[in-house]
Amino acid sequence: ISALRLMISVIVMAPASSSLCMDGKQMTQTYSMPLPEVNTSLSAVIDTSAVLHCPRTLTRAVLTRWEIILRDKPSCTKAYRSDTNEIQDTNCTDDRITWASIPSQNPDLHIAPVAITHDGNYRCVTVTADGNFNHEYHLQVLVPPEVSLFLSRNRAAVCRAVAGKPAAHISWTPEGGACVTEQERWGNGTVTVQSTCHWEGPETTVTCSVSHLTGNRSLFIELNPGLTTSRSPALSLLIILYAKLSLFVVILVVVGFVFFWEINDCRETL
Repeated sequence: ISALRLMISVIVMAPASSSLCMDGKQMTQTYSMPLPEVNTSLSAVIDTSAVLHCPRTLTRAVLTRWEIILRDKPSCTKAYRSDTNEIQDTNCTDDRITWASIPSQNPDLHIAPVAITHDGNYRCVTVTADGNFNHEYHLQVLVPPEVSLFLSRNRAAVCRAVAGKPAAHISWTPEGGACVTEQERWGNGTVTVQSTCHWEGPETTVTCSVSHLTGNRSLFIELNPGLTTSRSPALSLLIILYAKLSLFVVILVVVGFVFFWEINDCRETL
């Protein structure tokens, strides 16, 4: 029993440890308990800027390290050691991903301008005497689609949201049209959505609404005006009669003016 108590005492008093290497130098930190990791989903619009924050600690950070994993690229590591004031980049070739400021003052990460290729995971590890503080970001780059609305050859309304990320959603007003929606995915992760609708009812104007994480847009278009004219023969006949009457009046005025001018000229001759 005494031996068992001694073994338990040794296990309780032994501290946990972790090792980190940088430039071939090993650094060992001890802490009393593992610390939870924070995960955040973040989105940024293409061609803007984004700042990823590293966790702040009450005790001095000995090492701050960003681990960057992007699609179809080798992992990149940016690290800073406060005890030696060293900065090291490993496999980091994108000049648009930098420290937000001097790492000793601000260990945040700055991305500008944001590109589609910046989709990925960004993990900040802060090493202190109290343990490791981890914060991981999943960054999604948003691309606004190019929206257009036009009539096809068969007079159907076609609404397109080109090269959006993620895919846009298209809806119509009024509802009830015969619609077909198609998607085309591109290699860079963008998606083109096209919705084609045809109405058999009395609708003369329709609206296409495009919903996207970067903002919503609405466009309207008039359907074939010939459909309205064919349903109003009385109005068409009235317009034709008015045009003929106007032309007759113009001709009558011209003839009368010429006749009056000739009579007046004859009087002057006599």
